[in-house]
Amino acid sequence: MRGAPEAGAAMPRMETVRITAPDLARRAALDRTRSRLVFAAGGFFLLFGAVAAKLTAATVLYPMAPSKAEMKPLVPPDPGPDTPDTAPLMAGVHTPRATILDRNGEILAISLPTAALFANPREMIDTAEAAHKLKQVLPRLNEKEAAARLASAKQFVYLERQITPDEEEKINALGIPGVYFQPGEKRHYPLGRVAAQVLGGVDVDDHGVAGAERAFDHRLQTESEPLRLSIDVRVQGVMRDELEKSKEEFQAIGACGIVMDVRTGEVIAMVSLPDYDANHFGDAPPEDRFNRAVTGMFEPGSTFKLQTAAMALDFGSAHIWDTFDAAHNIRIGRFTITDYKGKGRMLYLPEVLAYSSNLGAAHIALGVGPTRQQLWLSAMGMFKKVGIELPEAGWPIVPSHANWKEATTMTVGFGHGIAVSPLHVVRGTAAVANGGIVLQPTILAHDPNDPLPEGRRIMNQSTSDTIRKLMRLVVTDGYGKPADIEGYFVGGKTGTAEKVGAHGYKKHANVSAFMSVFPMNAPRYAVYFMLDEPVGNKETGGYSTAGAVSAPGAGRVIARIAPMLGLFPQIQDERTIQASLDIPLEPGRGSGEPTGTGSPLEQPATQTIAPAATISLPVRPSHRDLMALRHEAALRVPSPDEANAVTR
Repeated sequence: MRGAPEAGAAMPRMETVRITAPDLARRAALDRTRSRLVFAAGGFFLLFGAVAAKLTAATVLYPMAPSKAEMKPLVPPDPGPDTPDTAPLMAGVHTPRATILDRNGEILAISLPTAALFANPREMIDTAEAAHKLKQVLPRLNEKEAAARLASAKQFVYLERQITPDEEEKINALGIPGVYFQPGEKRHYPLGRVAAQVLGGVDVDDHGVAGAERAFDHRLQTESEPLRLSIDVRVQGVMRDELEKSKEEFQAIGACGIVMDVRTGEVIAMVSLPDYDANHFGDAPPEDRFNRAVTGMFEPGSTFKLQTAAMALDFGSAHIWDTFDAAHNIRIGRFTITDYKGKGRMLYLPEVLAYSSNLGAAHIALGVGPTRQQLWLSAMGMFKKVGIELPEAGWPIVPSHANWKEATTMTVGFGHGIAVSPLHVVRGTAAVANGGIVLQPTILAHDPNDPLPEGRRIMNQSTSDTIRKLMRLVVTDGYGKPADIEGYFVGGKTGTAEKVGAHGYKKHANVSAFMSVFPMNAPRYAVYFMLDEPVGNKETGGYSTAGAVSAPGAGRVIARIAPMLGLFPQIQDERTIQASLDIPLEPGRGSGEPTGTGSPLEQPATQTIAPAATISLPVRPSHRDLMALRHEAALRVPSPDEANAVTR
């Protein structure tokens, strides 16, 4: 080492340092350590960067709704609209309501996933700001009300129901603390008005309150398997379309249509107009929810003459070659029984039906007598609810047993003085056409692999065969001609009945119905087509009778739905089939038609084709039963104009 330079010298001082080998080793080790620390720091930076990116994506960019397991300890039960907001937290598991399908698997009702939005104000930083942010995602939210509820509540407060998954995702993205979701569902009816009154609806808590939703509420809540109804949406749509057209054409206040399988009792279509969108059940007025098919009670009019003819033939009190006085009106006190466009002469039994003679039907009913008439109608189920699963099914209104004298026997013989639902008429007509078997109507689909449902025989097969020919005669030679469709051998009966108001029968206010079955050579389906208070027009000559306004509509329905149901016109064998159904309007005693050999109603129970337990059959309704039935039915009918439930 050299010393410091002397004063004034230009050269700096030089110092020599000696480094030993151990020092060099230590420095090399330090350099390696620094490199390792830098490498480790870089690794941790990448790791935490990836974690931060993942968290940003999961919570900000692509937030995911919390799972049910995560929310279970936090979510309180839905308290309902009348429960305070400060409901305690309780764990619960939600079971989706089962789907409802038509007979072909078409969805009629399905539950869509939704959520209820609730919050804990204690966890919020600024409740007013939270309400404002939520308003941006939920335009329907009342911001002021929500802010006030959040400010006043101490614990949990419900803010909005039926939040969609998209809305739930957007609310999550807001990052508002103290906001939670409760899983739920919203009942949706994809077809809107189709079968609305059959399906009914649910309340805010997803409980059935009407129709099938109410009838099968427990089943739909506890079982996940879809519920399959007998309704065919294609047939339902056709019936509704034709009823709507006829309702508008004839300015009717309402309409009703039913299609039923006469072998199984399955209701293929049931329409009542006016109707409503099933998705807005709670907003529908009572008159739109009123189901004319099962709740409305109407005087059946001349459609009941099929029952009168069937009971007379089956009991043997009349034969097809018998004649009945249709030339002289029948006076009962201040009332007079007359014929509409009567022939003014003696009529054979086939003519009574073809020309819809009230006078002839009254005489036929008198031959049967009040006791057997009541027995027959009771066996047909005309004195009780129709028995279908719909909770809206009402009670018919019938005269009291004490007042069931000759006058009542005659008026009931042509469908007046008794009020039943359209489905009562359909079931009764199906029984006289299907071989004499009364079946239970149902809206549940029948498995085609299962045997046909059991019913109870109430008439002889030969009686049913004759009635089928008479029904076909009404369409070929009587007032039902507008319903005839080539190749389908339609049979039926017109029925026009004056409605009853507060002061007796209302003139020019009719219920016009056509009751039909096809094909009559092998009955499969019953079709009922009714207009409530139709108004005649130029095409009908001003008439609003069933033959003029309802029979054409029924024919159009049959022509459209038959191919859908797998039935096609039998054109090639038309003559042969029609010959098998022919019956003369004026038959002679030697016509070969069978006579009554005693109704199954008067024979031992062992002669029925099914156990007596399949149908409750009171032998003779008591006065007390009929009076109670009448009183209860009167309480159930909304109004005379809606239900048309009247007695004389």
